[in-house]
Amino acid sequence: MTAQMLQGGYLSVMEAKSRGEFLEEIVRFAHRLGFKYVSAMTVVDESLTRSIFENVHNTPDAYTSSFNDVGQARRDPVMQHCKRDTVPIIWDQNTYVSRGQGELWEHQAHFGYQTGIALALHLPEGRHFFMGVDRDKALPTKPSTMTRIVAELQLFAVHAQDAAFRIFGPQLQKAELPNLTPRELEALRWTMDGKTAWEVGTIMNISERTAVLHLQNAMHKLGCINKHQAVLKAIRFGLMT
Repeated sequence: MTAQMLQGGYLSVMEAKSRGEFLEEIVRFAHRLGFKYVSAMTVVDESLTRSIFENVHNTPDAYTSSFNDVGQARRDPVMQHCKRDTVPIIWDQNTYVSRGQGELWEHQAHFGYQTGIALALHLPEGRHFFMGVDRDKALPTKPSTMTRIVAELQLFAVHAQDAAFRIFGPQLQKAELPNLTPRELEALRWTMDGKTAWEVGTIMNISERTAVLHLQNAMHKLGCINKHQAVLKAIRFGLMT
């Protein structure tokens, strides 16, 4: 890896014109930096309780469901650090164990997420950009090497966020709040609690068929292919907590 290659990555990501090109550039940069996985999340706050985001990553398919789990993100010490701080965090197993989340680390380590670096840029007008690189082997122990890696990531993130907001910003800002009925939201809330359609119907004093209809309507309005995805999207839109 050379400084020239990394600098080329800064310029290339700024020239990305689509989601695909953006993903290609951040993956290429992560690999040059010595990391297998990378994620970049662009966030726009629409209110104190509602944020819209676009997450671009090369997470393996087998781990995607867990990676997108809102409940897991709320427990993840790395994500919680990035939510409130702009100082990069270098994490490993101890980061999770020391915060009582050892099982969470064990789960993600199985998919290659054993250590990494993450950071956040909190910008004006309720805009945020999160970026993390991860791998399955220990990070270098030489302080000067780690200082260089963190500095390279920080500089790349500054360039990447510029491209991300150019690519994703308009669609995030134009996103409209889906108009779900109270009954559709109630059905989703019970689904979030792990209830089946039959149980939802019993609790809401409606037939199982009607419960399924409420869930299908919610899925359609939220643009989701299943009820679990609909629950996650409703939470992200601030429609329920």
